[in-house]
Amino acid sequence: MRSRAKNSLLWGVVGALAFLVLLQGYELVAGQRVTVAAKAGVAVAVLVGATALSYAARGRLPGNESP
Repeated sequence: MRSRAKNSLLWGVVGALAFLVLLQGYELVAGQRVTVAAKAGVAVAVLVGATALSYAARGRLPGNESP
């Protein structure tokens, strides 16, 4: 796997896990439960979105120029 694709995929995983942590905090504070299907669906959407965004924006961000 190319380095750029691997880095983007890892950012997607970080985004999905961060979403799940925030959702768990919401459930604890608000006392409302969210279905597992909704959690999984949104987590996958966040993973795909974060992966695509980080892959597309890599060369456009300051300090992330490709060598």
